[in-house]
Amino acid sequence: MAIGPLARVLVQAAVMGISIIARALPAAYGAALQNARKSGMDATKAKAESSGGLFSSKRMAVDEALMVLNLTDMKSSNGEMDPVLVQKQYEKYFEANAVTDKGGSFYIQSKIYRAKESLDEFIKEKRIEEQKQRQQQQDQGKSQ
Repeated sequence: MAIGPLARVLVQAAVMGISIIARALPAAYGAALQNARKSGMDATKAKAESSGGLFSSKRMAVDEALMVLNLTDMKSSNGEMDPVLVQKQYEKYFEANAVTDKGGSFYIQSKIYRAKESLDEFIKEKRIEEQKQRQQQQDQGKSQ
């Protein structure tokens, strides 16, 4: 008979504890959000979302890409970047880190691929800029 009142007290204590936690958690979450807004976390989150977040299409920096492919001087005799040299280094390092053949690293292969991709894009942009400059010079020469 003594178990009945004791069980009721334990159940009431458990219900009260659950109700306190159920009210406290949303309040704590709201306070954490306010603190995050005050400290600028929303700006960081917005910046991450605008740049694509985790799967962004942001390319690797050119100097990092040069380091990954071990290219210190990638200029040809005419002063332009040499895409043939980039391709050679890419093939050399990508093959050396082949996962299936040599037990290489997929992460390193990814870095090598992204480095080549970045340098190819950089070379393409440079060529477009040079073409635009030549076109502007030709247009200026025609107008004089």
